[in-house]
Amino acid sequence: MNTTNIPFGTNSMVAPLQQVAMRAPGAAMLNADPVIWHYGKKLDSHKLIAQYQIFSELVAKSGAKINWISAADDGLADSVFTYDPSFMTPAGAVILKPGKALREAEPDLHASFYQQAGIPIVGQIEDPGCFEGGDCFWLNANTLAVGRGFRTNAIGTAQMRALLAPQKIEVLDFDLPVYQGQAACLHLMSVVSPLDEKLALVYAPLMPVALYQWMKDAGYTLLEAPEDEFIASNGLNLNVLATAPRQCIAVDGFSKTQALMREAGCEVTTFVADELCLPCEGGPTCLTRPLHRA
Repeated sequence: MNTTNIPFGTNSMVAPLQQVAMRAPGAAMLNADPVIWHYGKKLDSHKLIAQYQIFSELVAKSGAKINWISAADDGLADSVFTYDPSFMTPAGAVILKPGKALREAEPDLHASFYQQAGIPIVGQIEDPGCFEGGDCFWLNANTLAVGRGFRTNAIGTAQMRALLAPQKIEVLDFDLPVYQGQAACLHLMSVVSPLDEKLALVYAPLMPVALYQWMKDAGYTLLEAPEDEFIASNGLNLNVLATAPRQCIAVDGFSKTQALMREAGCEVTTFVADELCLPCEGGPTCLTRPLHRA
């Protein structure tokens, strides 16, 4: 891990990605019981590692510096999905509290990383609040959208609002649907993926109506992903990492969704992720914690 004054801070989903935190898959994930972890199947460790290597090379090729969170045999199968346990603001990190009980040790892992990296921590979500990174995204430089569901509750949202108030950041919260139930992972970013400042890929049938209307009124173009690919991918056709405006990394195999993005002027790079992402309910965005965009 690089521990020397890592540049930090962002209030954008799409500005060029400069610094990112990632954690390579460890023994816990490679040997995970799919029933316990709510994975789609027993994972093929060789394929998963190869796919992760390709993904990490794509991130590095985009120009982003990867800062590795230390690996350990700590039983944290989901810790490869570094987007969820912490969140970056212009002033520093917020340590979150995942709603998935099996992930409750991951925030401490992120806190240690930030302390070692010299990145300030501006606050932490505390019990009985819960809040996962996948349930929020920047609508603009001063407005954060938050989805309330099984992974992020009203108390956690209120705590985030209070933590961001000194930075004059407004938090808009929206209720998510039950959809497939509490065990499944439906984040706000499962249905909205920003591609540029006023461009987003969405799955409209599961979007909160008020958010859909807010984005339309704000001048967003919403690319509506097809239902068949959303269902076939368990929502991961929508999990797209913008490394710069209209520069995207996506999971391979969902040609209609990717054609929508390309027709809107996006350059889309894909990678095979049938072991790394599709069984585990986590895609390119989930595998990264942006630290600095500029």
